[in-house]
Amino acid sequence: MNYDIIVLGSGPGGYVAAIRASQLGMKVAVVEKAELGGICLNWGCIPTKALLKSAQVFNYAKHAADYGVILNEEPKADLASMVKRSRDVANNMSKGIQFLFKKNNIDVIEGFGKLMPGKKIEVTNSASELTVYEAKHIVIATGARSKELPSLKQDGVKIIGYRQALTLNEQPKRMVVVGSGAIGSEFAYFYNSIGTQVTLIEFLPNIIPIEDEEVSKQLERSFKKAGIKVMTNSSVESVDIIDNICKVHVNTKKGLEEIEADIVLSAVGVETNITGIGLESCGIQFEGGKILVDEYYKTNIEGYYAIGDVVKGPALAHVASHEGIICVEKIAGHKPEPLDYRNIPSCTYTNPEVASVGYTEKAAIEAGYEIKVGKFPFSASGKATASGAKDGFVKVIFDAKYGEWLGAHLIGDNVTEMIAEVVLGRKLETTGKEVIDAVHPHPTMSEAIMEAVAAAFGEVIHL
Repeated sequence: MNYDIIVLGSGPGGYVAAIRASQLGMKVAVVEKAELGGICLNWGCIPTKALLKSAQVFNYAKHAADYGVILNEEPKADLASMVKRSRDVANNMSKGIQFLFKKNNIDVIEGFGKLMPGKKIEVTNSASELTVYEAKHIVIATGARSKELPSLKQDGVKIIGYRQALTLNEQPKRMVVVGSGAIGSEFAYFYNSIGTQVTLIEFLPNIIPIEDEEVSKQLERSFKKAGIKVMTNSSVESVDIIDNICKVHVNTKKGLEEIEADIVLSAVGVETNITGIGLESCGIQFEGGKILVDEYYKTNIEGYYAIGDVVKGPALAHVASHEGIICVEKIAGHKPEPLDYRNIPSCTYTNPEVASVGYTEKAAIEAGYEIKVGKFPFSASGKATASGAKDGFVKVIFDAKYGEWLGAHLIGDNVTEMIAEVVLGRKLETTGKEVIDAVHPHPTMSEAIMEAVAAAFGEVIHL
């Protein structure tokens, strides 16, 4: 059967591209070898957030007395029940994608897809049967997988990746997490919250290293306060497994240190799924593990496109989804606006949460801007104080000359729900004065954005 578009991969890039293409009147099929929804929905964003919600509820229960609530017995964390809930959430979301595909008349082709010249895909199903499909356009959305370091080879039992971390059968007493990006920091927070002794190891000087330095330092303080051992400027040289115990050899500024753990979680990033999918046979160009595309995600070969983690840009679900929409709208003859990669929000769902967009203070200065910086601590927020969540702050950066909102960096309770205000403000080229004049509801956490902007312009009231 011939299609207008075949999408290879059903993650947040692939399934969104497929649905939008169907809405635009095209006949669409999606090739998927595993669960619909890809890694994000089944083994990343969604199940991770379900576990983190369980940790949050457990923490509320442990501190119930602080809110005037007396429990009859000490709350206990049941990892098996948390994992089951997380898997149920992921499975329900995957079924939701099935419903959306059926609603939009999208065919699902189960199996491993390999690109062929002439805008064709060869699909091998679970019975090893080969079928060739043809389309006018093929969109590559194969995503990424957990990256392995030579010194930290994953065995899936003692040295694990994020997939195993989501489904451990029993709670480890001690865990070493290697890598403090979003994945590593979120799992460090989760397992520490339920009582595991966690050591977080980061090669760079700061945890969550892509974030503003002040935010990184604040999260490190919060982690240490919660009992997480944080080791920066450190690297894992090797891991020996002796008597079922992981002996982790860590190179630090003070020399070699050995840490014992029951489990080592490798969270050092991801690598793209482009091996063995037929790029070479089609002549599609790639470099450094990324497929080369133009601003509308067209490769160097007519009729082939690529979106999401396999192309240059942040490896984030919301980025992949927008890329998919832009890609198929261009195919359909529309004139979509290219994605502005300078205005992509980043979120880390630890406690406190972290959210940011745009320039960090350091990057803005290095780019040659004269800047105005405003900062408002949640310790001065009525809503944060009433909620018992005073850790953190909002930091905003403006161009002093022309007033452009260069960036914002938030750390605190629920800030991942607040960052969209900044993204929209930057998209609409909002001025600082307009933010200050926009009435923010009281008492809310989001007031802190307005207060931080007011601080940048010397008009802050509550600080």
